[in-house]
Amino acid sequence: MRYSVKLSYRGADFCGWQVQPNAPSVQGTLEKALSTLLRTQISVVGAGRTDTGVNAVGYIAHFDAAESFDTGQMRYKLNAILPDSIAVHDIREVSGNFHARFSATKREYTYFLHRVKDPFVDNFSFFYGYPDVDFESMNRAASLLLGQHDFSCFEKTGGDNKTSICTIYEAAWHKKDEDHWYFVVAADRFLRNMVRAIVGTLLEVGRGKRTPESVLDLIGQGDRCAAGESVPGHALFLTNIEYRD
Repeated sequence: MRYSVKLSYRGADFCGWQVQPNAPSVQGTLEKALSTLLRTQISVVGAGRTDTGVNAVGYIAHFDAAESFDTGQMRYKLNAILPDSIAVHDIREVSGNFHARFSATKREYTYFLHRVKDPFVDNFSFFYGYPDVDFESMNRAASLLLGQHDFSCFEKTGGDNKTSICTIYEAAWHKKDEDHWYFVVAADRFLRNMVRAIVGTLLEVGRGKRTPESVLDLIGQGDRCAAGESVPGHALFLTNIEYRD
């Protein structure tokens, strides 16, 4: 029997989604809880990696179990033994060919930023206090990311992916108000550290350190050192995953 799990987690308590030696991970924590409740070793497959400190809302994973069980009771029991930083929203039986990672067609990330000191959002938003940031220039640069490109320039070195080609469907900055902004980007796949590097580069555009059109040159060069610095992970959220029917 194959089951999907929909969950959210606070990234500050983990080294990321994927199991790492000598560091707590979301995957490892969920596997331990499921193995305890089902009394057998359970392996969990996630929709993709998230970096250290990165948060997720509505993350999808799947696992296989030898026998069926009451999914409502399992959700209740999981939430009772999992740490406060992980919440399971839903468990459901799925077809055997469903795959949390490979069946996904689109992923969406949101990055939050505040421009004035605000103690109530600091844990989940990046304080960027520069007085003059050109919002419209950042959006012009973001629009040039759309489409299929080799995004090596935004990829952290040492990745093990076979290709750096991704298709970005959406990339835009939005304002909750004049002091609280957020960036939404959606693509078929993302490279390691890609979103944080994109945001860092766009902020340099906003400060006038590079032109919006320079983003195209970065993509053409494929040089990570030429792009902007990665922004902190605590303000980044995986906010949506879409699947084939």
